[in-house]
Amino acid sequence: MWRIDPTTDEPLYAQLVAQVRLGVAHGALRPGERLPSARELAASLDLNMHTVLRAYQVLRDDGTVELRRGRGAVVSAAAPDLTDVERAVADLAAAARRAGLSTQTTTTLVTEAMNR
Repeated sequence: MWRIDPTTDEPLYAQLVAQVRLGVAHGALRPGERLPSARELAASLDLNMHTVLRAYQVLRDDGTVELRRGRGAVVSAAAPDLTDVERAVADLAAAARRAGLSTQTTTTLVTEAMNR
């Protein structure tokens, strides 16, 4: 489940955040499930442990995980439901393909919309 692409412009911690959110949305990560410790995940991905901790803090702040002393990061029972967002993104991707837009152009449009 854990993959990092150091060649992209997206920060490494943000890539981890996105993977956890997708894992929750697709049911690969369920409420109560424990994520790897920051140390374990950092070692397995050859990352700085603070990068993983930053990702876990972002996920804590948005309610996706709970950080529990002694247990680490655990998927929250109140993790955001991304079903509607996934549906909207699938519709957007289909519309972009029909319009002949590239992935890069579509991504730019989404980024601009998110920053408004």
